Amino acid sequence: MLTPALSATKPDPQDLLVWYDRHRRDLPWRAKPGETANPYRVWLSEIMLQQTTVAAVKPYFLNFLERFATVEALAEAPSEAVMHAWAGLGYYSRARNLHACAKTVVEKHGGRFPSTEAELLKLPGIGAYTAAAVAAIAFNEKAAAVDGNVERVMSRVFMVEEPLPKAKPLIRSLTEELVPEDRPGDFAQAVMDLGATICTPKRPACALCPWMRPCRARSEGLQETFPKKQKKEAGQLRKGAAFVVLRADDTILLRTRPPTGLLGGMVEPPTSAWEPDYQPSRAVLDAPIEARWQRLPGTVRHVFTHFPLELTVLFAKVAKGTPAPDEMRWTPRLQLHEEALPGAMKKVLAHALGELPGGKALIAGTGKKANPAGNESGS
Repeated sequence: MLTPALSATKPDPQDLLVWYDRHRRDLPWRAKPGETANPYRVWLSEIMLQQTTVAAVKPYFLNFLERFATVEALAEAPSEAVMHAWAGLGYYSRARNLHACAKTVVEKHGGRFPSTEAELLKLPGIGAYTAAAVAAIAFNEKAAAVDGNVERVMSRVFMVEEPLPKAKPLIRSLTEELVPEDRPGDFAQAVMDLGATICTPKRPACALCPWMRPCRARSEGLQETFPKKQKKEAGQLRKGAAFVVLRADDTILLRTRPPTGLLGGMVEPPTSAWEPDYQPSRAVLDAPIEARWQRLPGTVRHVFTHFPLELTVLFAKVAKGTPAPDEMRWTPRLQLHEEALPGAMKKVLAHALGELPGGKALIAGTGKKANPAGNESGS
């Protein structure tokens, strides 16, 4: 139950729902007013939206629906096809879990998603937030879906002083108190929309907020100081070398990473180990084949969730017919865009090769070389 101090400022869910009915976002995975939500679309979108923006997810979501229109189609697809469709979206463990979950839904549930939060939690890759979101949005179950947007809204409305992540249980409890018996799915989406469009991290539009009056942080003029967060320690810089080999028949040497771990199941040009004390001057000793290696100027930088990475890129040309080392293969340069290349490796290839012949870019949506800095999770 809410404490007396918090109860005195408890916001009215109906005020939020009235606002939502007028201002709800039109999203490709969201059912229109009066329509029944599609559990497959809800689940797919929620997995994709973890740690990823709506703008980034939209094209991937639509592409997934084109390639895997149903959970059965996704379950039957080869893992390579799923990883390729996910390439560039980051957090690659999500793609592996997505595929495993689809198979479980088909094999154990006849292609139908369980309708309760408790049963959804038993599926691969579904945690507390996703289970609550799918249960509420797709099945109208009274469940509290708490993502980053919801944490921000609730921490401001109730002025939660405890920093995240320690405050998560309290924020979840506060959210559960507000979920209405009717329209729990709309309520879940309404709080998300409020956080995404009004109660933003910086310069929240408090004057437009349906919960402006009961918001304790706003009343104190402290809304931008919430939620409180514990400072994260920056990961130690790791260094390594990447080897781009162009064969005379216009093919590139690639390999597939192990199915688990960092960038699991993704494709890359061969690289050295990534270590804090790696010496680029000795990179040629880690080369996958004997060749006249050219060390390219500059480096490729990439930021993963837990550490930044700096890669020295070495380039070589070899004769037609040169065999690929064990567990590596030659891929036509014009087909690189079809490979499951993560963002970091697209940068490496773009650093060495630039635009593909015919104007095809290595980085989707651009016709230029990659920016040598970026962010991604490869878990």
